[in-house]
Amino acid sequence: MKAPTVTELVSEAPFRLDHMAFIAPPEGSKGPWFRYVITQGPNKINGQRAGTQLEVQRLLDEMVERLNLRQLGHRKKK
Repeated sequence: MKAPTVTELVSEAPFRLDHMAFIAPPEGSKGPWFRYVITQGPNKINGQRAGTQLEVQRLLDEMVERLNLRQLGHRKKK
């Protein structure tokens, strides 16, 4: 049996929200801002979002869900 490649191993790992933290708003902006990290194995998506903690958490949960559904669709096409 052939050993899986690094790409195959990463494609099996689900995306997940690794970290979310309050940050100062960017210059010229107001309101709460959060920095986040979404991971998939060794891969990382770093970003920033404005909104309340609950709003940002919901948006990130939806983003992670879409990323995982998209990944699942890619696996089925193989």
